[in-house]
Amino acid sequence: MNERNLADARIIYDYLSGHIQPENKADFLLVLGSHDLMVPVLASELFAEKMAPIVVCSGGFGKITREIWQEEEGKVFAKKCIELGVPKEKILIESSATNTGENITKTRELLEKKDIKVDSGIIVCKPYMAKRALATARKQWPEVEWRVAVKKIPLDEYVPKDDLEREINVMVGDMQRMKTYAEAGFQVPVDIPDDVWDAYKRLVKAGFNEFVV
Repeated sequence: MNERNLADARIIYDYLSGHIQPENKADFLLVLGSHDLMVPVLASELFAEKMAPIVVCSGGFGKITREIWQEEEGKVFAKKCIELGVPKEKILIESSATNTGENITKTRELLEKKDIKVDSGIIVCKPYMAKRALATARKQWPEVEWRVAVKKIPLDEYVPKDDLEREINVMVGDMQRMKTYAEAGFQVPVDIPDDVWDAYKRLVKAGFNEFVV
């Protein structure tokens, strides 16, 4: 790890985390599973602020959580939300999604099965998932008006030093998917500035390519 790698990682993190924080209420919160337990904390805060009356925690096992948790992400996040005061009856759990597209489509199926109609939703996710999650939701469930909420925190404060190499690898993989998934029709196209894409290419060349396909 050197300063050039760190600078490039910050560029990608800031780009992927960019979004407009929601100000208006929505019909539900869609809490995307990951290894980041700050996500259900934020979801619980938004629920307490009455930003939405229903919380859906979605996620099976991901590339990191399959190694560190015994329960699916959706179940872990739901338990955390309950601990933080969200009533159990206000939470729905989707525990089979293995990627962002499935977070959206499987949640849609769950709500339709329960005959719950929604016109607006707030995605709650880890910071560097914001831009890709929003682009995916707008493609996979365009009938819903989507916004996204993340904890605003710099990369250097968000990721412990011991986890930095792993997180950069994940971010580089996500960065690639911002381009290739849009080209494949999995998400709406999003403009990628040249300096961001150059940072991605330098990190891949530097060996941060564990999740590059």
